[in-house]
Amino acid sequence: MTEPLWTLDAAAAAMGGRAAADASAPQALSGLSIDTRTLKVGDLFFAIKGEARDGHDFVRDALARGAGAAVVAEERAADLGEAGPLIAVPSRDDDGVLAAMRGLAVAARARTAARVLAVTGSVGKTGTKEALRHVLAAQGTTHASVASYNNHWGVPLTLGRMPASSAFGVFEVGMNHAGEIAPLTRLVRPEIAIVTTVEPVHIEHFRSLSGIADAKGEIFCGLEPGGVAIINRDNPNFERLKAHALASNAGRVVSFGEHREADVRAERIVMRPDLSIVDVRAMGLPVTYQLGTPGRHTALNSLAVIAAVQALGADLALAALSLAQLRPPAGRGARHVLPVAGGEALLVDESYNANPASVRAALSTLAGVETAGRRIAVLGDMMELGADAPALHRGLAEAVEEHGIDLVFTAGPLMQELFEALPASRRAGARQSSAELVDPVIEALRPGDAVMVKGSNSTRMGRIVEALKARYGVGAEQDLAVGRSG
Repeated sequence: MTEPLWTLDAAAAAMGGRAAADASAPQALSGLSIDTRTLKVGDLFFAIKGEARDGHDFVRDALARGAGAAVVAEERAADLGEAGPLIAVPSRDDDGVLAAMRGLAVAARARTAARVLAVTGSVGKTGTKEALRHVLAAQGTTHASVASYNNHWGVPLTLGRMPASSAFGVFEVGMNHAGEIAPLTRLVRPEIAIVTTVEPVHIEHFRSLSGIADAKGEIFCGLEPGGVAIINRDNPNFERLKAHALASNAGRVVSFGEHREADVRAERIVMRPDLSIVDVRAMGLPVTYQLGTPGRHTALNSLAVIAAVQALGADLALAALSLAQLRPPAGRGARHVLPVAGGEALLVDESYNANPASVRAALSTLAGVETAGRRIAVLGDMMELGADAPALHRGLAEAVEEHGIDLVFTAGPLMQELFEALPASRRAGARQSSAELVDPVIEALRPGDAVMVKGSNSTRMGRIVEALKARYGVGAEQDLAVGRSG
């Protein structure tokens, strides 16, 4: 019989709460949930107070859907007692239920012998986390963050979901403001902490790029004694990040990149339309591998994966083989073949978030696509860039020209700056919202074209991706068919 993730009594004890349930209530809890829309039978439901809604309003629904129990604030337990099994936790001025989830996360970390890694960075943290999940899963039971669960509730939720028997745990840690990473990394207590890069993302909340580097450097304050800090040697803030690492419990610092002094150094990167070939010297050891995701940026981030595998003492050769089967996640480079007018077009889905660095990387990847038609970029506003936002949007015109992008559609008032900076021959259309771009993009597509969609989450560029897939009948089977194997 499979061991439960938690028992009712163990979870209550870890959270400093009391189990308010009759003797017939099931003890086994198979998962954790904060959303009734995705809740599974046997999950422990946390009634967290969100910005717009209070999770206590959904407790009855959660229990009716089969939740094993619900975690509620003590003062709400009496009102909800008839709904089903509850764990009542002490109330707090902020959110006692969220604090209880953090308590469960602490207990989850304490009970596991897993090798734990944490990843942050302005760009590439989710892709790097997924690559680590992929390669480590071939070497042991691996638990990792779902999607981008990297904030004040996502990290403790992911920790609480980690089975005690896990061999590896991979956690993504993010931030919008200074001081947000430190408490999360102290929860995770990684033995390996990675900073992929530092770029002007969320710059409106910081005085300078150095401030962003300091915020990312907080990840090292949670390192276990003797842990390893892995840092991008190519980034101008390397020395600043290294100083943060040396001020922590880190036993050593490992650098990666193309820099001649990088400990894990790319000696050659061969770009192909749908993959990369990377020659690496890792701490003096030559390694060559094929990477199943295209793009120079993903090739460089794969160096951090190699560095982490080597630092763990895991099987480097097996990890290198595993990288060939890696596929980009949805919204971060996933590819779909669209049957267009008797031919085919390629859709590159980069719709999950955007900043100047990631847009430039996406344009570079689009440039590398082999196509008989046109290369079309569909770009939405990049948010949280502060006073420099208009200039940063206009500045993308250089990358459009450099990479030979044939046509550009833009959505939003900021991307209008880019649209007006482009020559007329590259202007496909500009609208104020992604919804207004759906029909123009569909009408423009021809056989042989390659179209890439990208923008900040608030611009909802994903609706264009979904509209294209729906228009051309692309479902799960067609999506999977794009991959070569795995």
